[in-house]
Amino acid sequence: MRIAVCIKQVPDAESRLKVASDGRWIDEEDLSFVINESDEYALEEGLAIAEKTGGEVIVFSLGPERAREALRKGLALGAARGVHLSDEALQGGDAVSTGRALAKAIAREEFDLVLTGSQSDDLGFGSTGSIIAGTLGWPHAWLVMGVEIEEGNQSAKVKREMEGGVNEIFRLSVPAVLEIQAGINHPRYASLKGIMQAKRKEIAALTAADLGLSADEVGAAGSRLEIRKIFLPDTGKAAEIIEGDAETAVATLIEKLQKEARVL
Repeated sequence: MRIAVCIKQVPDAESRLKVASDGRWIDEEDLSFVINESDEYALEEGLAIAEKTGGEVIVFSLGPERAREALRKGLALGAARGVHLSDEALQGGDAVSTGRALAKAIAREEFDLVLTGSQSDDLGFGSTGSIIAGTLGWPHAWLVMGVEIEEGNQSAKVKREMEGGVNEIFRLSVPAVLEIQAGINHPRYASLKGIMQAKRKEIAALTAADLGLSADEVGAAGSRLEIRKIFLPDTGKAAEIIEGDAETAVATLIEKLQKEARVL
């Protein structure tokens, strides 16, 4: 099977975050970046399926020049090639414009499966995989906790995590998009041999023009969502316990919401 795996770089959880001067995102200077956690599990799942079916994995990433580090790690772990959507015009978008660009890049080749993480650790919308599936017109599943490729490689038996400790099992026809949940497997480490081989593997760079997308379809211009402001939550305010019976407590609470919090 030929498998496309989409990976994203996100700030390391150990990094100390600061709001950028424009107040619309974090200051990325001096930050360390790593592969998004659930994307690592998606990559491992893709590599395992490729090994079982005699296939190969191609890793895709959209981002600035530093995103090549993530692609290079994917190659060191066993992916055959990398594709970097490196055009600055493609960057700064939401799940819609990003998913559209990734789908166009993936559609340039023939794949049986597309794997993504269930959501990113920075924005956490959990919808890029769905946009890819919708653009390609393929079936898809979110929060996947188990994948079994059935005989003939024409379908996949999928276990999906639901709320309340309940799992759902169903079958998808191939090709399909699977959004992988963290914890589905045990991601491998890159070997010295893999690291050395990765230096000789190809990472192709694609622009919006290569994908046949206009400037108003990609990046911030093609986004449905605009981040207006981010800020750190207020800290240091103590909780207040309102004494008295229910009627008295409700009256006091309403008064405080009106005069102190000013939300009523």
